[in-house]
Amino acid sequence: MSYLLVEHADVLVTMNQGRSEIIDGALLVENNIIINIDTSDEMQKYLHQHNINPDEIINSKGTVVLPGLINCHHHLYQTLTRTLGTAGGLSLFDWLKTLYPIWGQMDAESVYTSAKLGLIELILSGATTVADHLYLFPNGSRLDDEIAAAQELGVRFHPTRGSMSLGESKGGLPPDNICDTEEHILQDSQRVIETFHDAEDFSMCRIGLAPCSPFSVTADLMKQSAEMARSYKVVNLHTHLAETIDENRFCLEKFGKRPLEYMESLNWLGDDVWFAHMVHPDDDELKKLAHSCTGVCHCPSSNMILASGIAPIRQMVDAHIRVGLGVDGSASNDGNQMLGEARQAMLLQRVGWPGFESSAGRFSAREALELATLGGAEVLNRKDIGSLEVGKAADFVAFRIDDLHHAGGQSDKVASLLSCAPTGVWLSVINGSIIVQNGELLNVDIENLIIKHNQLAHKMLVKAGVA
Repeated sequence: MSYLLVEHADVLVTMNQGRSEIIDGALLVENNIIINIDTSDEMQKYLHQHNINPDEIINSKGTVVLPGLINCHHHLYQTLTRTLGTAGGLSLFDWLKTLYPIWGQMDAESVYTSAKLGLIELILSGATTVADHLYLFPNGSRLDDEIAAAQELGVRFHPTRGSMSLGESKGGLPPDNICDTEEHILQDSQRVIETFHDAEDFSMCRIGLAPCSPFSVTADLMKQSAEMARSYKVVNLHTHLAETIDENRFCLEKFGKRPLEYMESLNWLGDDVWFAHMVHPDDDELKKLAHSCTGVCHCPSSNMILASGIAPIRQMVDAHIRVGLGVDGSASNDGNQMLGEARQAMLLQRVGWPGFESSAGRFSAREALELATLGGAEVLNRKDIGSLEVGKAADFVAFRIDDLHHAGGQSDKVASLLSCAPTGVWLSVINGSIIVQNGELLNVDIENLIIKHNQLAHKMLVKAGVA
């Protein structure tokens, strides 16, 4: 057995049912599970009573400790194409059409390298669990490539086997040459589930099935993907939905239904489903999401940079819809800063609403942090992460609040994580293992990874004829 003790946190944010916050908090881990949480003084009594001598003790004075942040929607490969399209202010459909030909130049090395770089950036921003949506597999690339990167880093990973089968010649948005046959999509979906999926508690890898969107796959593939996922244990379903007004218009013209109604007709509502975005639901659709227990991943920065709109997260939370946060694609955000995404979620719900002149209190820092922790766990159907409680996985992070960025913000140290400029983690523990210590990612050569990543990115641009 191995014991890790973290003590003397200025504030330890549990996110338990009572949302307890412990001053001078301490947390004790046995192997990969939390076995006690208390004040530092009481923890010393516990150690003495149980004759425990921790193998490692970390003094976290000057920090706020909280559950590891959970990123519920991402496209890690897009680190290769940052600023393309976003720099010129393209909206979603034009942005996609610009980038599809470039993404078609990816190979296995590109997928692996981009995933590793993006995951490192996320880990350093506070993420301990990441759900990724990889939906095109050119030049022999596979979901296996990004899974390998996640396993090397020790991050808790929810890769989803995405797909595109409806090319331009069939009325879809993507070019035909980056689409796949539905027969192969289903075969490979079964392969990755049976090879990598772990449905047990404390699992480090769970597979989901994720046809890309209503405008890039057929109804038949959506239905068959749902049937396949539900034939296994805890294989969830994921897709983009209601991201833009254009998408609403597309679904009405092509299917005679709004996006959520179309998903319902395909048996794509339920507690095993979560949608990215849901920027443009109406009141009836909010009720339907709540009643069906369908989850939503809010991606505020991406929605802003692509001018997609502002998702009604305040209304969703009040309606008891399961809501988590996502950074979204690194090329529709251009960053992988999970704490920063929580800050954006807080800020965005305070503006642009009727009566917004007096709505500064419309969404609090703690509510945003809850979306990034408990909310994400609920969206991914994880009961073993998202809060710091006895018996849960030892996934937690510590941010320094005695530094330059938080000077003067000591009246509310928890809120200062979001009201002040977001920073990187000082400590990250995932599944009981120390991944980041003193702000440094352990055992990774980041400098050479960046060089390799940029070489691959340039190579893609050259092949696509845009560099």
